[in-house]
Amino acid sequence: MSSMIVADAGRKISARRDSALIIFVSLAAALVCAKFNVSEALLRWTRPHERLQLDELPAVLLVVAVSLIWFSARRYFDAKRQLQLRRTVEQRLADALVENQRLAQQYADTQESERKALARDLHDELGQYVNAIKLDAVSIREATAASHRAVHDVACAMIVNIDRVYAVVAGLIHQLRPVGLDELGVAAALEYCVNEWRARLPATVITLSIAGELEALDESRALVLYRLVQEALTNIARHAQATCVEIGITRVRVAEVSESIEVLIADDGCGADMDAPRAGLGLVGMRERVCAVGGSIALASERGAGFKVSASLPMVVGPA
Repeated sequence: MSSMIVADAGRKISARRDSALIIFVSLAAALVCAKFNVSEALLRWTRPHERLQLDELPAVLLVVAVSLIWFSARRYFDAKRQLQLRRTVEQRLADALVENQRLAQQYADTQESERKALARDLHDELGQYVNAIKLDAVSIREATAASHRAVHDVACAMIVNIDRVYAVVAGLIHQLRPVGLDELGVAAALEYCVNEWRARLPATVITLSIAGELEALDESRALVLYRLVQEALTNIARHAQATCVEIGITRVRVAEVSESIEVLIADDGCGADMDAPRAGLGLVGMRERVCAVGGSIALASERGAGFKVSASLPMVVGPA
């Protein structure tokens, strides 16, 4: 977009320069002709050749000069009009991009709000009912320990199945809402997430380094940061076969009044061909989340050379 503006400005400057050159040359010619009486000398020179009508040459040259001035002026005003139209279109495009980013952020906020409400309902409603069923099963098991062996065994099996259901519910709650994000902050939630993956991937060394204060992040960017790390670790577990994963999160100052969160996630796994078509939506979701908050993300990988995710999140302190 900036290159097009520069090109239009260049054409406008070129038109101005041409107009100024024609005017300057015309004025210089007028001064030279007035000083040296060029018209009288030309008339004396052309009089013996009246049959060739050379005495009409000054008028023709005047018409040519006026035509060139008109042509240059037309080029100038046409370039000016085109530049104004280009700026109008670019402004509309910028407004559309801002609106698209706002809608994407609104969609992400709505999605996280629904996840939060669903996690709360699973914990408060389904979790409580599962606990109540387990207490009833424990009561049945204790009451029938000696008299009804078959009923006792069924109660034990019920307790085992209830524990499995509760574990599934707890896992869903953890996926829907990061553990400790609301109470302890994004740094603690990231630590908890990485510790969970360390337990799942004992053969992989996962290091997490956080430089700078992250608790001032608004909820939207905190969630994007968490989901970015979560999705990257999920992809590593599924595809990378890595033995070492490094996660670096740094708060840096971009200008006098603005800051950003720089994220780097790198592994030494098998890598991937970035030009090959992809069936999953994990990387697409990462890119959409980051871009929705005005950030940028870059992916780099080669076959056998690991995978690297670099992201930058502009920091907005306080409520979103």
